[in-house]
Amino acid sequence: MKVCSMTRLSGLFILLAVLSSWHGEAQTTAVTRFPADKAMGVNPDTHLILTFVSAPRLGKSGQIRIYDAANHQLVDTLDLGIPAGPDPTHRIAVAPAPVANFDTPTSPTTTTPAVRTTPADLHNYQLTTIGGLADFHFYPVILHGNAATIYPHNNVLRYHHKYIVQVDAGVLIPVTGAFAGFTTDSAWTFTTKAAAPPANTARVVVAADGSGDFNTVQGAVDFVPDNPVQRVTIFIKSGTYEEIVFFRNKSNLTIRGEDRDKVQVGYGNNSAFNPPMPGPSRRCAFSAYDSTGIDLINFSVNNYAYGQAEGLLISGSKNIVSHMNIKGSGDALNLRGSVYLIDSRIIGDGDTILGVGPAFFDHCEIQSIGPFMWIRNTDANHGNVFLNCTFIAIVRPLPWTQTPVSTLQNVSPARTPVATVLARLPNNHGLNYPYAEAVLINCHLKDIPAIGWGPIDDDTTHLHLWEFNSTDLDGRPVDTTQRHPVSKQLTMPQDAQTISNYSDPAFVLGGWTPVVEKGGQMLLAEPRP
Repeated sequence: MKVCSMTRLSGLFILLAVLSSWHGEAQTTAVTRFPADKAMGVNPDTHLILTFVSAPRLGKSGQIRIYDAANHQLVDTLDLGIPAGPDPTHRIAVAPAPVANFDTPTSPTTTTPAVRTTPADLHNYQLTTIGGLADFHFYPVILHGNAATIYPHNNVLRYHHKYIVQVDAGVLIPVTGAFAGFTTDSAWTFTTKAAAPPANTARVVVAADGSGDFNTVQGAVDFVPDNPVQRVTIFIKSGTYEEIVFFRNKSNLTIRGEDRDKVQVGYGNNSAFNPPMPGPSRRCAFSAYDSTGIDLINFSVNNYAYGQAEGLLISGSKNIVSHMNIKGSGDALNLRGSVYLIDSRIIGDGDTILGVGPAFFDHCEIQSIGPFMWIRNTDANHGNVFLNCTFIAIVRPLPWTQTPVSTLQNVSPARTPVATVLARLPNNHGLNYPYAEAVLINCHLKDIPAIGWGPIDDDTTHLHLWEFNSTDLDGRPVDTTQRHPVSKQLTMPQDAQTISNYSDPAFVLGGWTPVVEKGGQMLLAEPRP
């Protein structure tokens, strides 16, 4: 259960304008329902939305139930007496992990410590299945202004079924008037579509207003085969999609938004709300795990929480991030395996880019409060390479330092702006990354401290912390005379071959030349002037 700012659902109210009002069951306030009562052709992945004339608040008990109308079988229950998850502002203690399992070179896609035991209370919360994992904590109801969005458990509704929705009195309490709930079998019903799209379809549409093949991004992702014969495109229409997206072991998939800024996919999630568990990390807003040939194009991904709260995690090989906005907190962008990023904006609160490489950034903008990178590649592959990118330090205190430090996870007591260096390489639970690589070529820097890099611990013999032609936002050369002594300034003509090599995505990405979709055409990703 969660209350969020209205700004994240600005598109929702356009959707609600088409819905009908209801005044039954001894109510004294009007309530609009989505899907509308007796609606036909509803997508099975739909959310349920109730809109009041005044802002409601959530009760502390009561249930929301969904029945199959054919036999009155109960198919889903949301009990508001159960907390959504652990408090996302507090640290959750877990059993310590063996050091060998913490982001080691032999486990390149592991992003959280393996846990020997799961704390007993972690499952005393709301749980749903996302992408095959059955233990995600989630908010069953999210409030924005006058609207309450109800989230049925994933994949409980089926095609060609009629459903009854019942809502207990006291689940939602308007500021003005009263809401008696829906307590009969006839108060709120809807019927789902007759069938899913054809199994061999090459394109499906996601629309929050129900006008597409799916209402949610996760619903569309679950529909697409793991390894389709032909590339499948999920097209997301403009709107706000407040959901955790998680999938793994998929290939040959494009997820494309209608508008980079008007398609907002996100959730408030972090390592306190979804603590470390065996297997993949559950703390991200959007995760593409162990997947190949995934293209994310032209939409925004947001994590609305603070702490260890990735906006995007993508692992596997030959993946592309193009014309995207990515916003998270710590570890805002987590990259594992070969990935090419072009014309994208990444915003975070520190260690903003985390990963094991190789990653090639082309004309991207990175904004960060704390260090831009924590690089963890081994000598088996390159690390992070930036061509014609912009680094902007956000000069303000970390967002969570306004709250007592003792209640938060992994925070510094500092109440002042932190040094936003290009990368740091601290000793990590006894591990170090002596082959870490970050190369900046023709990049623009704003408010980066003179030292540029650090702190750096342990062996520095093989580090590649290199820059060539770093300038300010106006194109004037920056002063690099005070850079960390383990870093290096590349120069011409001495380093011409190195500069040429690192300007080539194929060199960095292990021989793979990315092909980027633009305007429906497939273009080779060649370095641009």
